[in-house]
Amino acid sequence: MTVAVETGLWQLDTSASAVALKHKTMWGLVTVKGTFATVSGGGEVGADGSATGTLTLDAGSVDTKNAKRDEHLRGADFFDIANHPEITYAVRSAELRSGDTVQVSGQLTVRGISRPHSLTAKLTDAGADALTLDAEFTVDRGEFGLGWNQLGMIRGLTSITATLRFTRARSA
Repeated sequence: MTVAVETGLWQLDTSASAVALKHKTMWGLVTVKGTFATVSGGGEVGADGSATGTLTLDAGSVDTKNAKRDEHLRGADFFDIANHPEITYAVRSAELRSGDTVQVSGQLTVRGISRPHSLTAKLTDAGADALTLDAEFTVDRGEFGLGWNQLGMIRGLTSITATLRFTRARSA
Protein backbone atom coordinates (compact mmCIF):
# COMPACT_ATOMS: atom_id res chain seq x y z
CA MET A 1 0.00 0.00 0.00
CA THR A 2 1.48 3.35 -1.00
CA VAL A 3 -0.10 6.22 0.89
CA ALA A 4 0.44 9.85 1.63
CA VAL A 5 -1.36 10.65 4.88
CA GLU A 6 -2.76 14.17 4.92
CA THR A 7 -1.08 16.70 7.19
CA GLY A 8 -3.07 18.21 10.02
CA LEU A 9 -5.03 17.09 13.04
CA TRP A 10 -6.55 13.61 13.38
CA GLN A 11 -9.05 12.36 15.98
CA LEU A 12 -9.55 8.79 17.21
CA ASP A 13 -12.86 7.32 16.05
CA THR A 14 -13.87 5.64 19.31
CA SER A 15 -16.69 3.66 17.70
CA ALA A 16 -14.26 1.97 15.28
CA SER A 17 -11.30 1.51 17.66
CA ALA A 18 -10.51 -1.15 20.24
CA VAL A 19 -7.73 -1.95 22.72
CA ALA A 20 -7.53 -5.40 24.30
CA LEU A 21 -5.21 -7.28 26.62
CA LYS A 22 -4.46 -10.90 27.33
CA HIS A 23 -2.30 -12.48 29.99
CA LYS A 24 -1.58 -16.02 31.10
CA THR A 25 -2.57 -16.77 34.68
CA MET A 26 -3.08 -19.83 36.88
CA TRP A 27 0.51 -20.88 36.15
CA GLY A 28 -0.04 -20.50 32.41
CA LEU A 29 -3.14 -22.69 32.26
CA VAL A 30 -5.68 -19.89 31.74
CA THR A 31 -5.55 -16.86 29.48
CA VAL A 32 -7.35 -13.81 30.85
CA LYS A 33 -8.68 -11.58 28.06
CA GLY A 34 -10.09 -8.12 28.45
CA THR A 35 -10.89 -4.89 26.67
CA PHE A 36 -10.89 -1.22 27.57
CA ALA A 37 -14.35 0.18 26.87
CA THR A 38 -13.25 3.82 26.92
CA VAL A 39 -10.44 4.87 24.59
CA SER A 40 -9.70 8.38 23.32
CA GLY A 41 -6.94 10.13 21.47
CA GLY A 42 -5.71 12.16 18.60
CA GLY A 43 -2.64 13.35 16.84
CA GLU A 44 -1.05 15.53 14.25
CA VAL A 45 0.70 14.65 11.00
CA GLY A 46 3.45 17.10 10.08
CA ALA A 47 4.51 18.29 6.64
CA ASP A 48 7.39 15.77 6.69
CA GLY A 49 4.90 12.89 7.18
CA SER A 50 5.86 12.16 10.79
CA ALA A 51 3.13 12.00 13.42
CA THR A 52 2.75 12.72 17.13
CA GLY A 53 -0.23 12.23 19.43
CA THR A 54 -1.72 10.66 22.52
CA LEU A 55 -3.86 7.60 23.17
CA THR A 56 -5.69 7.48 26.51
CA LEU A 57 -7.39 4.46 28.10
CA ASP A 58 -9.80 4.78 30.99
CA ALA A 59 -8.23 2.17 33.30
CA GLY A 60 -11.56 1.81 35.11
CA SER A 61 -13.22 0.66 31.88
CA VAL A 62 -11.29 -2.64 31.82
CA ASP A 63 -13.70 -5.51 31.17
CA THR A 64 -12.69 -9.18 31.39
CA LYS A 65 -16.30 -10.43 31.66
CA ASN A 66 -15.70 -11.24 35.34
CA ALA A 67 -16.91 -8.50 37.72
CA LYS A 68 -14.87 -9.68 40.72
CA ARG A 69 -11.65 -9.86 38.68
CA ASP A 70 -12.39 -6.46 37.09
CA GLU A 71 -12.77 -4.85 40.52
CA HIS A 72 -9.44 -6.40 41.58
CA LEU A 73 -7.78 -5.05 38.41
CA ARG A 74 -9.17 -1.57 39.17
CA GLY A 75 -7.88 -1.72 42.76
CA ALA A 76 -4.52 -0.92 44.36
CA ASP A 77 -2.97 -4.33 43.47
CA PHE A 78 -3.17 -3.49 39.77
CA PHE A 79 -4.29 -0.27 38.01
CA ASP A 80 -5.11 1.67 41.23
CA ILE A 81 -7.71 3.77 39.42
CA ALA A 82 -8.45 5.87 42.53
CA ASN A 83 -4.98 7.40 42.11
CA HIS A 84 -4.25 6.66 38.43
CA PRO A 85 -7.48 6.64 36.41
CA GLU A 86 -5.80 6.72 32.99
CA ILE A 87 -3.26 4.76 31.00
CA THR A 88 -1.61 6.88 28.32
CA TYR A 89 0.65 6.36 25.37
CA ALA A 90 2.25 9.58 24.16
CA VAL A 91 3.47 9.12 20.60
CA ARG A 92 6.75 11.00 20.13
CA SER A 93 7.14 9.86 16.53
CA ALA A 94 5.32 7.63 14.07
CA GLU A 95 6.85 7.16 10.67
CA LEU A 96 5.60 5.19 7.70
CA ARG A 97 8.33 2.81 6.62
CA SER A 98 8.41 0.36 3.74
CA GLY A 99 5.01 -0.75 2.56
CA ASP A 100 2.39 -0.44 5.26
CA THR A 101 4.69 -0.62 8.32
CA VAL A 102 4.62 2.24 10.82
CA GLN A 103 7.42 2.54 13.37
CA VAL A 104 6.05 4.14 16.55
CA SER A 105 8.12 5.47 19.46
CA GLY A 106 6.60 6.91 22.57
CA GLN A 107 6.10 6.93 26.29
CA LEU A 108 3.72 4.51 28.05
CA THR A 109 2.38 5.62 31.44
CA VAL A 110 0.61 3.18 33.77
CA ARG A 111 0.02 3.85 37.49
CA GLY A 112 1.95 7.10 37.17
CA ILE A 113 5.08 5.28 35.98
CA SER A 114 6.33 6.29 32.52
CA ARG A 115 8.63 4.20 30.37
CA PRO A 116 9.78 4.56 26.76
CA HIS A 117 8.05 2.04 24.52
CA SER A 118 8.43 1.44 20.80
CA LEU A 119 6.28 -0.75 18.59
CA THR A 120 5.55 -1.55 14.99
CA ALA A 121 2.04 -1.00 13.67
CA LYS A 122 0.46 -1.87 10.36
CA LEU A 123 -1.44 0.68 8.32
CA THR A 124 -4.39 -1.44 7.21
CA ASP A 125 -6.53 1.26 5.59
CA ALA A 126 -5.75 4.81 4.55
CA GLY A 127 -7.63 7.49 2.69
CA ALA A 128 -7.82 11.25 2.58
CA ASP A 129 -10.12 11.43 5.61
CA ALA A 130 -9.51 8.22 7.61
CA LEU A 131 -6.81 5.70 8.44
CA THR A 132 -6.61 2.53 10.51
CA LEU A 133 -3.60 1.19 12.40
CA ASP A 134 -3.32 -2.31 13.85
CA ALA A 135 -0.71 -3.13 16.47
CA GLU A 136 0.20 -6.03 18.72
CA PHE A 137 2.92 -5.74 21.34
CA THR A 138 3.88 -6.94 24.80
CA VAL A 139 4.33 -5.09 28.08
CA ASP A 140 6.14 -6.20 31.23
CA ARG A 141 3.58 -5.27 33.88
CA GLY A 142 6.25 -5.37 36.59
CA GLU A 143 7.90 -2.28 35.05
CA PHE A 144 4.74 -0.32 35.93
CA GLY A 145 4.22 -1.44 39.51
CA LEU A 146 1.74 -4.18 38.64
CA GLY A 147 3.65 -6.80 40.56
CA TRP A 148 0.81 -8.54 42.44
CA ASN A 149 1.32 -12.27 41.89
CA GLN A 150 -0.36 -14.46 44.50
CA LEU A 151 1.32 -17.88 44.69
CA GLY A 152 3.24 -17.16 41.48
CA MET A 153 0.08 -17.55 39.38
CA ILE A 154 0.78 -14.66 37.00
CA ARG A 155 3.93 -14.93 34.90
CA GLY A 156 5.22 -13.55 31.64
CA LEU A 157 4.31 -10.56 29.54
CA THR A 158 0.92 -9.00 28.88
CA SER A 159 -0.07 -8.89 25.20
CA ILE A 160 -1.84 -5.78 23.94
CA THR A 161 -3.71 -5.57 20.65
CA ALA A 162 -5.09 -2.37 19.23
CA THR A 163 -7.12 -1.37 16.21
CA LEU A 164 -7.13 2.41 16.01
CA ARG A 165 -9.24 4.28 13.46
CA PHE A 166 -8.42 7.97 13.01
CA THR A 167 -10.41 10.54 11.07
CA ARG A 168 -9.36 13.98 9.96
CA ALA A 169 -10.40 16.56 12.53
CA ARG A 170 -12.77 19.15 11.13
CA SER A 171 -12.17 22.82 11.72
CA ALA A 172 -14.86 24.60 13.69
